[in-house]
Amino acid sequence: MRMATYASTAVALVLIVTKAAAWMVTDSVSLLATLIDSCLDAAASIINLLAVRHALAPADREHRFGHGKAEALAGLGQSTFIAGSAVFLCLESAGRLTHPQPVEAVPVGIAVMIFSMLATVALLMFQRHVIRQSGSTAIKADHLHYTTDLIVNGTVIVALVLASYGWPGFDPVFAITIAFYIVYGSWEIVRESLDLLMDRELSDEDRSRIKAIIHGHPQTRGSHDLRTRKSGMTLFIQLHLELDGQLTLTQAHAISDDVEAMILAEFPEAQVIIHEDPEGLMEPRAEFAP
Repeated sequence: MRMATYASTAVALVLIVTKAAAWMVTDSVSLLATLIDSCLDAAASIINLLAVRHALAPADREHRFGHGKAEALAGLGQSTFIAGSAVFLCLESAGRLTHPQPVEAVPVGIAVMIFSMLATVALLMFQRHVIRQSGSTAIKADHLHYTTDLIVNGTVIVALVLASYGWPGFDPVFAITIAFYIVYGSWEIVRESLDLLMDRELSDEDRSRIKAIIHGHPQTRGSHDLRTRKSGMTLFIQLHLELDGQLTLTQAHAISDDVEAMILAEFPEAQVIIHEDPEGLMEPRAEFAP
């Protein structure tokens, strides 16, 4: 995860330099759009770097559940940068629509965009590997951001070609289209970040898997009050396990340990808390945690 944040920061800085040079030569507003996006990429990647470093710190006396939610905060920070770039881009493009300007040195702009796409593809492949290994929300947000960049860079190539051989207004029109796509991408990041910060339950599929594991043990009699949430890379799973009321405490504890081990085999990144209940015991139950 740390290496992924270093890689995204390095790529963003390299692209800022190359795109800035190309923009000064071409004066293309759509290329300016990608330059602004790369500047925000660098800022967002630095936030990610700090957030992931903090999120990976072990639990301490003040943070008993770890620091995983720093990733969600980083995701919200990224979405703010992304939305801000879209607003600026729309304002700049609106001015170019009313006063179109010819695009110059198109081959230079296209060459820079191709280089940007190759660098972005390499970064996305590495990030995808990291996401498969860690499930990191911060890296997912960065991956989504750079996936958007890849599409944006391809769109800029089309805009440069059309603007050079046709109406100069193609350049700002494509830039505005890019801005709306950036906003859409930022909303995806916001939604996932809020889910983490608000302790949203795991998916119905994952909850069904957990219940199937519990009920698959031959000595369990049922379960209730299953509650789940995610914080960074860690899942938190807690439940009430219904057992034969005639079991000794030692026997009930052994069964609980077995169930916990079975859950951890499927969800190795989880922390599991199990409360044992005698079968048929009537007790208040949480309204939304069957």
